[in-house]
This record gives sequence, C-alpha cells and structure tokens, in this order.
Amino acid sequence: MHKMAELLGLRDQYGEGTSGAPALAGSCLADNRLNLDVYPDGCRRFLQLFKEQREEVVQVEFLRLSSNDCLLDSTLGSLPDLKHLKSLVLKGGHARDEFGTYQHGSLTSLPPDFGNLMCLTHLDLSFNRLSTLPSCILHLSSLRVLLVSHNSLVTLPEDFGCLSKLTFFSAMKNQLKDLPQSIGELSMLQDLDLSENVLELLPEEVGNLYNCTELDLSGNRLSSIPDSLASLKSLRRLHLHSNLLVTVPASLASLPNLSRLDLQNNCLRAIPAEIQTLPFVRVRGNPLGETEPSPQAGNYKASAAVVIHSCISSGSFTVTSEGCRVVLACGIHFYFPPGAASDPLQICFRSLTPDPQWVKLRHHDVLLSRVLELQPHGVQFQQEVQIWMPYISPQTPHQHEVVVRTFSGQSWSDLKTRVKRKRKSKKCVAHCCVLHFSWFLVVSRLVQNECKVPAEGTLLFSSVDPNIKVIFPPGVTKEPRSVKLQVLPVSAEEIQEITANSGCRASPLLYLSQDSMVDFLKPVRIQLPLPPGVTGLNLDRSRLHILHGDLEGQTWNDITSEVVLEFTHLYAVFEVTHFSWYWLWYTTKTYIGGIAKKVYERLRLYQVNFIALQRKKDPEQVLLQCVPKHKVDPVLKKLQDRYRGPEPSDMVEMFEGEQFFAAFERGISIDMDRPDCVDGRLSFIFYSHLKNMKEIYVTSPVDRKGQAVKGQVSFYRGAVPDSIPEDASRRRKGPDSLWLATLPIKLPQLKPRWDENPGPLYGFSFPPLNLGNAETGYLTQANLLSIARRVGADWQSIGLNLGLTYQQIERIGYNNREDLNKQILDMLFSWAQQNSENPDCVSKLITAMKESGRQDIADEVEAIIELGRQKYSESIRRVGLEQESSAEDSAIAIM
Repeated sequence: MHKMAELLGLRDQYGEGTSGAPALAGSCLADNRLNLDVYPDGCRRFLQLFKEQREEVVQVEFLRLSSNDCLLDSTLGSLPDLKHLKSLVLKGGHARDEFGTYQHGSLTSLPPDFGNLMCLTHLDLSFNRLSTLPSCILHLSSLRVLLVSHNSLVTLPEDFGCLSKLTFFSAMKNQLKDLPQSIGELSMLQDLDLSENVLELLPEEVGNLYNCTELDLSGNRLSSIPDSLASLKSLRRLHLHSNLLVTVPASLASLPNLSRLDLQNNCLRAIPAEIQTLPFVRVRGNPLGETEPSPQAGNYKASAAVVIHSCISSGSFTVTSEGCRVVLACGIHFYFPPGAASDPLQICFRSLTPDPQWVKLRHHDVLLSRVLELQPHGVQFQQEVQIWMPYISPQTPHQHEVVVRTFSGQSWSDLKTRVKRKRKSKKCVAHCCVLHFSWFLVVSRLVQNECKVPAEGTLLFSSVDPNIKVIFPPGVTKEPRSVKLQVLPVSAEEIQEITANSGCRASPLLYLSQDSMVDFLKPVRIQLPLPPGVTGLNLDRSRLHILHGDLEGQTWNDITSEVVLEFTHLYAVFEVTHFSWYWLWYTTKTYIGGIAKKVYERLRLYQVNFIALQRKKDPEQVLLQCVPKHKVDPVLKKLQDRYRGPEPSDMVEMFEGEQFFAAFERGISIDMDRPDCVDGRLSFIFYSHLKNMKEIYVTSPVDRKGQAVKGQVSFYRGAVPDSIPEDASRRRKGPDSLWLATLPIKLPQLKPRWDENPGPLYGFSFPPLNLGNAETGYLTQANLLSIARRVGADWQSIGLNLGLTYQQIERIGYNNREDLNKQILDMLFSWAQQNSENPDCVSKLITAMKESGRQDIADEVEAIIELGRQKYSESIRRVGLEQESSAEDSAIAIM
C-alpha cells in the first residue's frame, strides 16, 4: 500500500486528483492544466485547442492524454511546442471502452524533438507498446519521475545514467533481460521498481544508488544478487520474492535502515544466520526448488520441517497439524502449512504413465508431465496445500500457456498456475494450490481469456490477438455468466501448404464457451480481423465466408448468409446468440466447410519419425522411440556415442495421446511377461513432449552360433481413439491400415553365454535372495540373473554407484579375471547379499543404473516392481486381508 500511496501523491503533485476528472468540468483548458485522457476523443480536442487557442496551450504545464486515442500520432508532433510542460501522461491501460475494459495504448515511439522539453520533470508512458526506450527521453535533463511499466522493453540504453536527476523510475512488467552499468550513475534515485521482468544478473554498479530507499526486484530470474547491495545505506525496503535465489549475502543484515526484506518463493538452500535473525525477513514461501534429495527412504513423520523422500515412482509420508515440506526424488515438492491437517494423515503418492482412457486432452492441448496421483482422494484440507510439479518447457509460441489440471471426481479442471523457469535450463516448475487430492498433470493449452458477463454487459478481448473482441450489450443476460475465449493463430503459409491453394486465406481461429446452457437474450457482437492481405479497400464480399464449427471440430457450416456482416478497413463484425468455433475465410471456393475441416484436422496432427537403435557394447539392447519431426536430429546426436542403428523411419502423422505398438519380427523376440506387453507387442502412447521411449532387451530363439540374425521391428497403430476425426479414421482401412513403419535390426553372431552352462555359476555360496518388501514385491535370484545378462563391460561403474568400494571392485575383477560374466555376477550378488535387509535396496539399484547410464535396466526393474505391486494388491483383495496383515504371509515373489 505504501507504493500506491506514494504514486497517488505524485499524481496530486502533478495536478491530478484521485478521480482523474478535469480540473474544470465546463472547460478542457483550465489554468496551466489540460486533462484530456478522460475524453474518448481527447486528442481531437487537443488538436482543436492547439489550433484555436495556441497561445494558451503552449503555456500548459500539466498534460494528460490517452494513448488509446486513434489521433495520438497526429498529436505527438505538436507536443514539443509546449516548452513549459512539466508533467506529461501518455498512458494506456486506464483508458476504457464503452463497457469499462482497460486497453493498452498504441504508443511505440516519440518524435526526436521531444527531447527539447527542458522543463519536463514527470513522464508517464505506462501501458503502451514500447519495445525500446525512445532516445529523446535521455535528453530530458530535468526529468525526476519516469514510468514505463507494462510495456515490452527488452533493454535500457547504455547511457541511461545520464538522467542524473531521476528520483523515481518504474519499469515493472516488461521483458528486461539486463541493466546497463550506467544505472549506478543515478545518484538521486530513491525508488526503483524493476519487478516482473526477466532479469538474470544485476550489475555491481547497482550498489552506487546511495539514496535508494525502495528497490523492487521481485518476479525476475535472479539466481544471485551482488554484494554491493550492502552499500545501499538508505535502503528501507528490498523485494526479492519470486526469483531463483539460492542464497543471499549475509552483508544485507548490516543495512542500517532496512525494515523489510522479502525472500519468499525462491530456491534458497541456505540463509545466513545474520539474515535469519532479522525480525522483518519473509522466507516462508520458499518452494525449496533446488533441494537435493537425500539417500534415505521409507515413511517419514512430518514433525520435521522438511521431509525428503527418495522413492521415485511411489511411496507415502505422514502429515501432522504442524505441517511440513515434502521433496520427492522425482522433483515434485509439497508444502503443507501448519493446521492444514487437523489429525495425522498418511499421504500416498504415485507417479503414473498417462493413460488416454482417463486423461482427456482438449483440442490443441499438449501434455507436459507424467500424472501425479495423491491419496486419499477427495480429502479436504483446512488450508491450501502448495504443489510444485516439474516439466520440460515445450517452447510453444505465445498463444499457449501452462496450467496444472486436476480431476474433481467428475471431470478435469484447470487450476490457477504460476510457472517458474530454471535459469539456463529447459526445466520448469508449475505451482498450484489445492484443498483436495486426486490426480494432477501439467498441460499446455491455448491462452484462455475469461470474464464474468453481468446484466449491464461488458467486453472481452484476446490477449493473443487484441484485435479479436466480443462485445456483450446491456440486457444480454439476466444472471451473470462466465465466458471463456481462446484463439489459435494460423499462418498463411500453413493454410497454403495444407490446401495447396495460394488463394485461400483465413483469420485466427476463435473458440468461445460459457458456463450456461441458455442462449444470450440479445445478440453478442464478435470482431474478427480480416484474413492476411485483405482489407476493406480490396474486399470482394462474395469470397468471404464466416464458418461455425461444432465443439469437436467435426463439422464446419457456412453461416455467412445467416448473419449480418459489417466491415471496417481491418475487421469483420457479426452477431451471434450462442457460442462455439468461429473462423473467417477468404477464398474462391464455394464449398469451404470441407476445406476448413481438413485444415483443422491437420493442425492437430504431429509429424513423427520412429527410431530403433542398438547399443554399441551390447546390440541386444534395443532403444525404441517415437520423435516429433523437429526433434529427430538432436535426439540422434545425443545418442550416437552409445548407440548405432538404421536411419529413422519415413514421416508418419499421429495425434496427441494416440496409442501405438512395436512388434519384433523375423527371429527376434522379447519377454512377453512385461507389464507393457499386449499380445506380444510393446504398448506406447504418443505425447509430443514426453519421451515416448523404451529400451528393450531382445533375444533370438533360433540358434545363431554360426551367423547373425536379421530381423525387424514394426510399428502399428492402436485402436481408433474416440476423438480421432472422421476423415483420419477412414484412412485406416484395408490389411495394412494399422501399419506405420518398419526398421531393420541385426543381432550379431552368438557368443557363449553363462546361461548355456549355468551349473558352475549357481555354485556361488549365496542363500536365496528376496530384495525389497512385500507391498511392492521382491527381486529374486532369478530376477538378478536376468539383470546380470544385460550388464556388460560397464559393471565396475555400476558397482561403484551401488555403493561397493573401489577395493571390492578390484578384488572382484582380480578373482574372476578370466571371465567377464563371473565378474558381473560376483559384483551384483555381493551387493545383493550386503543389502538384503535394506527395504530400500531396490530403489538404490534403480538409481545406480540410471546414474551409470543404464536406463534400460532401470526400466526393467521398475517393470518388475510394478508387476509385483499389482499381484500383491490382487492377492490382498482376493483373500480379503487388510494392509496390516503379515508381510510374510502376503509376500509375492516375482519369478
């Protein structure tokens, strides 16, 4: 509130009351003030006054104009003549349309001679479209207050420090990536607001702002701050929340006047003791974004401040009324505030592979994470629980946004989500707050603008394309209703490529929805921009079509004859009473519905390649992956050191969430007992931003001692998804309708293996082994032998990652120096014997394999454990036992 009060004070100082009304209601020009931003045609009035009362206007000291005015450009040329001007406001945002909606202004630059306003001390250019700070501003030698918030500034001029009299500078809500070193020359600056930018580093020269009393750096990407901030002896308030800070300098505690230090929502690993003792420090919202998981395991009592859980895919922990933070090894974090749970509550978690049968993606959605399940479902907390879910940034264009989606028991809904991107990494974290537990996943969707429509009417416009507006007149509804708007821009190149017709053009695709089943009482006006290259001057109305699509985009009806179309130079305006998809097309074709349907379906398809690679050290380890077209080259480059294989398959088109299978043929087979094996084929689900990858150990049932075996892996579509368009499903006919691609695989000549003569190898003096616990199933001796078959010459690094000492590894190598197979078995069973009593040994084995670069073995172990969990659950249900039953009686050994 302090900052708002100071800004209001500035407004009063420069001649504006809190109402923003002109000083004299009956006249625009009163004394030395000219407040024209309250008029929708303020620039026209200014130009008229400038023409008719020039002598009075050039004496004006305080001027306010709206930058939303269409005559702004004409007005800017006259401003340098106002030599006595002290305060100038050219602000968007607060200017409203007839229904009261704020809009950004159109200002992108200022005339060069604007720098001749030597008396100007206050300049407000907020809520505009400035991408660079106009150079003429640097010539305003008397400037004391400069506001450029809510613009698109990427950087500040190198000589920004020449504004030596500046005392207040606000550039919040821009795109600033760095600051010039000259900012340290602003020795008179008292208030600096750089919040909600993308700053990653601060120059040391910031420490030269000796008169600065308030510094707001919140909402940036700072991972560190310079020690020179400790030189700001006048600093009272320092805002650093919502950054990527790992630590802060202890020297901040020595600032004599500091009364507020906000460090919330950072990645703080450690806070200096000097900082912790300050009574005004706020750090409670830190999400522990960079905390490293410890090697401990099992269930944890939540009386500790932080619970670090090393289980990757599933586990449980207990929450008490004291609250806690929980950090899972898979990167998911929770914060349970004190009092969230009134009684001790055991929370079970699972990280699941997305199943399209119940993860219902909407059109143009992109799945960015695995599914997180939290039980008990539906539990109600007394306070909101915070969840941080990691995901890989999709690098989608500006028309997409990231949200966390949850299942309410009836349907999926989107949660209010805040995204934090890690510096120098594609990894991101989505943050949300919930009062109940269920399933959660991270999705990229089309940007959604929404509003509540009252009986008085309102206006809704798209943040993706502000030229798209929906106007609700007064009396449009009796009861308030919520309306949502989404826009999908479609480039002219895409339209021409899909239609093979350079004459076809289309506007952005507009989707409208509401929470009421009742049509509007009055027509709703929709404004769409004309297709590219079409204006009101060259418009041929016979070629323009308004199309209406159903909710699934299956049918597109031409409603041009059913609506009244109005045209301006840039827009088409029409009225409707119900909502769905709307699309404006310009073409010589007469039947445009079929063309629009074809384009819409293609916009939902991904062009993909299939890859089959064989490990260089052991060709029987085969990696299969489905990769979107633009990712093929970087994926192959990343894998080429360890794998070799055929060229990627030809291009195939697939939908987000579509199921497909891989089958090995012509003398090559796999283990049919895998949980992901269906009728002898491996099951995959295509999600464009997930890995879609599996590493499989293949064998040949035929005797290949004398020669290599040449086989293949073929990929097939699964069942037709419910949401697949009709035209796409029609293509799936005939004997090869489900076939996608085939890639060759070659198994080399068979070498002698230990399993051909197992007698001596089972002579190890180890007792029968059951590693793990009853609830998840055990790894048996047979399982370890299967795992050992996959391990090759990298057994030493695996042994070290499992925790064996270097001396143990050397001894195993020496004792079995003539036989690699015995070295592997000795290493693996030695570790197993040492860890047979450790309930978390299976997790350690999985982690060690991943750290050794053996994701294939880690996947096999996880598949065995998953199968064991399923069998255990089935046995419990079958015999009617409870979870507390003896583990020994209900254990299921995985053979």
